[in-house]
Amino acid sequence: LVIHTGDISKASTLEIFSKLNSPLVGVFGNNDRIEEGLEKVCEQYNFNFQEPPLSLTLEHIKVAVFHEPELIDDYIKNNKDTDIILHGHTHRYKEEKVDNIIYFNPGESAGFIEGKSAIGIIDISNLRIKRIFF
Repeated sequence: LVIHTGDISKASTLEIFSKLNSPLVGVFGNNDRIEEGLEKVCEQYNFNFQEPPLSLTLEHIKVAVFHEPELIDDYIKNNKDTDIILHGHTHRYKEEKVDNIIYFNPGESAGFIEGKSAIGIIDISNLRIKRIFF
């Protein structure tokens, strides 16, 4: 499963994900809300995107996906059983555990900060996190 934390920005960029051999889910970011064609591409390729938060249960792990981190605290107040919080927006790497919740943002992946583009992989079986730079 591939999870996107938002700011795809162009329908043509989202369409590239159709070549994945994996389902794609995610949230719309602040730069996606004005873009035309994203919802059409999601429908065409059966991508599950929505306004944040997106709540998922993967095996027994509860995951919440956000774009803007400012929305997270209010969500946690009513969802204390969340295991992983994923977010984007800041373009900054974050990996920390607070009150048994893992907060993870793999950082930059759009090319704004040269040499820092990364994606994250989380092994659900042991909650180990790995970043891959490109």
